[in-house]
Amino acid sequence: MTPGIELRTTAAKGDGVFATRPFTPGDTVLAGQIEKRLLKNHSHASQIGEHEFAFHAGLISKFNHSCNPNCGIRLNADGGHDFVAMHPIEVNEEATFDYAMRNYTIDHFPGNCTCGEAACRGSITGWQDLPQARKDQYAGFVAPYLVEMDAKAGLQNVASKFSH
Repeated sequence: MTPGIELRTTAAKGDGVFATRPFTPGDTVLAGQIEKRLLKNHSHASQIGEHEFAFHAGLISKFNHSCNPNCGIRLNADGGHDFVAMHPIEVNEEATFDYAMRNYTIDHFPGNCTCGEAACRGSITGWQDLPQARKDQYAGFVAPYLVEMDAKAGLQNVASKFSH
């Protein structure tokens, strides 16, 4: 068992991760440990680089998506994703994150989003599809390779405009 969180069944989303103690902004809710690197994406994989994916050990694959998350991503020294509280998380509150905080595109969740938040986007999208205002709100809580991929895509778009 991971201190401070536990796996529970939710009413609408199957399993979820819930706080058993309060967390304050900046607290590590769960330290990520890479279990296995993959050659391609998978529905329970985490993107860990521009063309890199991995399975994390423990409860990371059980964190549900939210369009208004209380956790964000911070890379640790091993390249794994630590889940960090963005806002206060109370005891018995579900800990969630936006899947766009670690994946540039979303390949395995084509249906409607069921997060139930007032700010719900209607579907689970990747980082590339977020509006800039949302990206700005997530500053400091996303995998840095996503920002690098945006910059690279921007440079490529500028370059393609001048190559015609």
